[in-house]
Amino acid sequence: MMDKRFSVQSCLRQMVRYVSRPIPTLGAVLSVSAVGVSSIGGGVGCSAAYAADGGVPNTPTVTRAAHSAAGPYVVTASDKALLEDLEHRTFLWFWEAGDPKTGLVPDRYPSDQTQASVASIGFGLTAYGIGADRGYITHAQAVERTLTTLRYLSRLPQNASADKASGYHGFFYHFLDHKTGLRFNKDIELSSIDTALLMQGVLFTESYYTANTPQEREIRTLANALYQGVDWAWMRRPDQRLSMGWSPEHQFLPNYWEGYSEGMMAYVLGLGASTHPLQPASWQAWLATNDKRWGEYSGQTLLNFAPLFGHQYTHSWIDFRGIQDDWNREKGIDYFENSRRAAYAQRSYAIANPGKWQDYGPDVWGLTASDGPGEVTETENGQVRRFFSYSARGAGRDYTQDDGTIAPTAAGGSVAFAPEIAVPALREMKHRYGSHIYGRYGFVDAFNPSFHNKTTLPFWSDTAYLGIDQGPILLMLENRRSGFVWNVMKKNPAIRQGLERAGFRGGWLGNTEASTDDNKGVVRNNQAG
Repeated sequence: MMDKRFSVQSCLRQMVRYVSRPIPTLGAVLSVSAVGVSSIGGGVGCSAAYAADGGVPNTPTVTRAAHSAAGPYVVTASDKALLEDLEHRTFLWFWEAGDPKTGLVPDRYPSDQTQASVASIGFGLTAYGIGADRGYITHAQAVERTLTTLRYLSRLPQNASADKASGYHGFFYHFLDHKTGLRFNKDIELSSIDTALLMQGVLFTESYYTANTPQEREIRTLANALYQGVDWAWMRRPDQRLSMGWSPEHQFLPNYWEGYSEGMMAYVLGLGASTHPLQPASWQAWLATNDKRWGEYSGQTLLNFAPLFGHQYTHSWIDFRGIQDDWNREKGIDYFENSRRAAYAQRSYAIANPGKWQDYGPDVWGLTASDGPGEVTETENGQVRRFFSYSARGAGRDYTQDDGTIAPTAAGGSVAFAPEIAVPALREMKHRYGSHIYGRYGFVDAFNPSFHNKTTLPFWSDTAYLGIDQGPILLMLENRRSGFVWNVMKKNPAIRQGLERAGFRGGWLGNTEASTDDNKGVVRNNQAG
């Protein structure tokens, strides 16, 4: 039996399916990964600043679009304790799930799966720096695990063979065998977006470990070589867009990155590279369909992308507050503000609750790609309900897919955008559902209060944690508290160059080309951090 593992933008319906993600749902091991579909979209945002530890952006008054502030949102002492506990537990997932001998990080844990996820590794490399900065581990421990990981990745074979390679042209396969580091199986694609997620973590290590020691110099050397080894130009199609992937069996996938989504990070990284860069025309090609997805949804005017992961992944590393590309400047917004509006739109959708799902409301909300109860149809009180296993749940103008499954990463990964609604949601979910959804590693991947069949609990809750959902929780909690990950990445010349070549100006970039009018339409709720 196959589930719907939506890899990247494949959450937008028409799927090309590839076997790849084992999902231990209802006792079965299910797997399938979609590797993409072309889509339409674009992006926007606003500025925000943070007070000291525990400080959060000012509370916006939100109706159609947030353009005013109603005073600072204050985190209570109990909420500070909750967020610190959640951050520490989520960090622990990466530390304990990662293999100390290779640095490979699994796709999900605890699980009997046998594949590592290169995207999880990218989040993990960043997690170790957070852990050292927060004192969860020592700096020496972070250096050791990071160096182990980069050395292992650097030694993995890169070639065009079907079963004797870990990657090709600097790109890595979506999943690697956890024992050999080779391509997990012949259904796994060489993934442009999973490689981008890995490279975000790699660049973080280059800019975080700055000491003049043999170990940290080696980290910087290995990180730069891995990043510069990615042949972004090879993955580029003739129309300047990036393909979603490649395989020896099928060559380049027909699906490509276009429109606002997590794919934006791949373009920024490609534009920032020195050896095999993309050209600015690729960013313009990515922007081309923005206007088709810009519009009102659930009380907000925003650049739509239904699942919240598309609003979180790139932002986990890159601070888009106050910086704008050409499209942003025209709309008088930035991508950060757009993601904040997306969180508000989802909350409003949950309050309206058109599907009449149990417990939805102002503090129980959040749709994104996540596990689910399984491919099951139930009839309850005369109403037919269809449930899904792994699925790209979301709500937006582009599409809505909702089976009553809530993913805590939707609110957790939005805490830097809209803490005034995300923190109460995390608090309420933990309080209401208790130990069923909150354990050693924080929140489980997902739960469904409306699903009562085939479970001894009053509702379905997951037993696993996914690296690509744990990552946004951890990184965005730390960005909310201190801006730590953002500030490290601001020091990386490739990130700066990628943004500038994409046309970003103003804000922390401090471009001399930016005019005083560049950002006049951008909401500036907070500007420190």
